[in-house]
Amino acid sequence: MNGDPAFARFMVLQAVRLSGALLALAGVVLLSGRYGAFPPTLGYILIGAGLVDFFALPPLLAKRWKSPE
Repeated sequence: MNGDPAFARFMVLQAVRLSGALLALAGVVLLSGRYGAFPPTLGYILIGAGLVDFFALPPLLAKRWKSPE
């Protein structure tokens, strides 16, 4: 918008959280059995990746972007 790096970083954090939630949701959909062409293991992998993406990556990014004191 106005070139503010804090706003850009905030938007990146939100995009990371959204992608994690969507990955986990895709894993749950695959585990529901409606799409039999995919093995259940793929569903578990997507859920795990989504949870890591949602809970672990935003704090790591925030720590990396933190201003020095």
